[in-house]
Amino acid sequence: MSYTLLVVLQGAVLLGIIAGALGTFVLLRQQSLLGDAISHAALPGIVLMFLCTHSKNPWILLCGGALAGVIGVMCMHYIVARTTLKKDAILGIILSVFFGFGLVLMTVAQKIPTSNQAILSKFLFGNVATLLEQDIIIITILAVIIGIVFTMCWKEITVYVFDPIFTQLIGYVPRTIELVLTILLVLAIVIGLQTVGVVLMSTMLIAPAAAARQWTERLLPMVILAGFFGGCSAVIGVYTSYVIDHVPTGPAIVVAASCIVAISLLCGPRRGVAR
Repeated sequence: MSYTLLVVLQGAVLLGIIAGALGTFVLLRQQSLLGDAISHAALPGIVLMFLCTHSKNPWILLCGGALAGVIGVMCMHYIVARTTLKKDAILGIILSVFFGFGLVLMTVAQKIPTSNQAILSKFLFGNVATLLEQDIIIITILAVIIGIVFTMCWKEITVYVFDPIFTQLIGYVPRTIELVLTILLVLAIVIGLQTVGVVLMSTMLIAPAAAARQWTERLLPMVILAGFFGGCSAVIGVYTSYVIDHVPTGPAIVVAASCIVAISLLCGPRRGVAR
């Protein structure tokens, strides 16, 4: 097994574990579109950062994407507070408006003589094969930060996900917990944008959690299973793209995750069709 494959595999597995675990709470809160909206909202931030800095460093561009993702969430909360629109409608609006704006900016960037279309285009569908050792170090640091915060705030996050009103009654601040969850989700999406891209990132959040939900009704086992399924999807997808020529790694990971969901829907002992 080559060193390059090991590097790519490590980055993809870290993404799968983190995205799967966090996706559990997104799924339980019935906000499956939230990850999709944040990842699509990140695109204009990436392109704007490129236009301002002309940097080809993906992590500098992803800082702009993370900021744009946070702005997208803030816009969503503002619209929820000031209008009677439902959250799913607002998420759909945020997703389409930001993504459309990002595509317009990409067209502008492509007309600049010094621009590099490839560095921007790879964020649409990801390009995990280009991960370098320094990228893995950054991804590992982000994954460790997410894991530490996730563990420290486990009780508060768990209570908030199942009963926000009770969370406030026992003295916790729901907005603070919501902010923590949003920041963790943005960090996970930042990892995923370079790996599977804007378009496919939502699947990495929701598919492992949806599969895990078919096997257990307890939260902790569900989080662990979702992380495991996410990691397995990464291993299967990376190895498939390595063995079969001209198979893109990001989409292969997503297809593997979808297959795990299909198997779980059929065979899951709790909710499976064939039980």
